[in-house]
Amino acid sequence: MDLNDEDLIKRVVDDGDQRAYAQLVRRYQSQLRFSLRQLCNGDQGLADDMAQEAFIKAYKALPAFRGDARFSTWLYRIAYNLVMSHKRKNAPDVDQEAVDRAQAQESVEEAQQLGMARDLNSAMGELSDAQRQAVHLCMQRGFSHEEAATIMKLPLGTVKSHVNRARAKLQTLLQAWREEVASG
Repeated sequence: MDLNDEDLIKRVVDDGDQRAYAQLVRRYQSQLRFSLRQLCNGDQGLADDMAQEAFIKAYKALPAFRGDARFSTWLYRIAYNLVMSHKRKNAPDVDQEAVDRAQAQESVEEAQQLGMARDLNSAMGELSDAQRQAVHLCMQRGFSHEEAATIMKLPLGTVKSHVNRARAKLQTLLQAWREEVASG
């Protein structure tokens, strides 16, 4: 029998039921790892490490979970904070690694991907970090603007602006690239 998040959390907090927490982990690990890969610029190893750390941190903090937001929103906020903290701590090293990964990834993409998917990935790279994160949370992960604002710790209006500006920029970039391909 699948219990809802609230019941599972109650079992973990009240009874120390580790199987209940394992069920929460199974429920959210794929989504969280996918989202973290986006935030970690495709670095699957780092994303997996951050996901594991987020689940451990969430487990330890579970008694403090108030239920003001969904468990998934709270978990994503923990993971987001961990990634941002990691990026700040490793800023000098990350830049060169990011360049190397981008060059390697670009070579692989040129060999493996053609068409719209490649154009969309390239266009996403043109967005600011905040725009890319807002688009990822709202358009790819299905979070509401309010939930994304909570996760990103930004005002609701700012998240909406990031999504709208990103959408407009993506449309402009993709249209320009389509015209370039058609004429060239």
